[in-house]
Amino acid sequence: MFHSKSIEERIAERQATRPALKEGRNFEHGPAKFVFIFVIVFVVVGHLAGLLLLMAMDLN
Repeated sequence: MFHSKSIEERIAERQATRPALKEGRNFEHGPAKFVFIFVIVFVVVGHLAGLLLLMAMDLN
C-alpha cells in the first residue's frame, strides 16, 4: 500500500536541501523594524505637534 511521509519528515527533508544562512548576513525582520520605528516616530511627532497647537491656541 502507498505510504506517505509524515509532515515532520517532509519538513526535515525540505530544510536539509536549503542552503544554510550565514551569520550576520540575513536579517529577516528588517522591513518590520523599519515600520515599527516609523510608527513610533510618527506618534511622537504627532503628539508634539498637537501639544504645540494647543499651546499656540492658548487652550489649557
